Amino acid sequence: MNPANLFFFLFLFLSQFAARAHQTDSIPAKKDSVFFTQRIKDTVPGKDTVKKEVVKKDSVTKKKHDPKKATLYSAILPGAGQVYNKKYWKVPIVWTAIGIPTYTYFYNKTWYHKCQYALSVAVGITNNGGVITPSLQDSLNAVDPKLQPITASGNTNALINYRNEFRKDQDYSALFVLIFWGLNIVDATVDAHLRDFNVNDDLSLRIRPTIIPGPGYISGISFVFDIHKGKTKLINIE
Repeated sequence: MNPANLFFFLFLFLSQFAARAHQTDSIPAKKDSVFFTQRIKDTVPGKDTVKKEVVKKDSVTKKKHDPKKATLYSAILPGAGQVYNKKYWKVPIVWTAIGIPTYTYFYNKTWYHKCQYALSVAVGITNNGGVITPSLQDSLNAVDPKLQPITASGNTNALINYRNEFRKDQDYSALFVLIFWGLNIVDATVDAHLRDFNVNDDLSLRIRPTIIPGPGYISGISFVFDIHKGKTKLINIE
């Protein structure tokens, strides 16, 4: 695939992704609710005392870490999502992973054009019977010094092989840029989701000895997972 087409499709993908993420970027803030229980004594003459409980809800607004922002930032600029997640140590890794194939892409692209030009000069020399005229000499001088001996000999097959190799390496470099760019987006998105992941004592593992009943008692070890939700704490106001 032509690298220009790859970058064109990448640009369209990022543009559409950024537009959709911008439309759905407004997420209601997370609220932590604190419940207060107030005990009110209802004294009515001639009746027993009755206690009523009034529950009041006090909502405290808390800013939530938004995974969509991390995804959008990494799609626009590699490493920006990692900065948003405060994983600064990952930024040099992201830049290196994307920067190396980007450099090799332009390196191979440059040599592809050099080989293409040298091939056109070699074809001109071959068509002229191997005679290098002054005009062909000027064209030969414009060829890269490393390719001039091959071009002057009219070895078009060698130049075609060199050109095709540089073209293949160029396409592979563009593919690796897209792959590492995508991995950068995935990494930022996963980190953003795990940032608010709650790990506490509600999930525990206990190992204890046990006896399995049967024809003969068998001793063993049992693994007990305790998974439960946290309880709502009530603050009593007398």
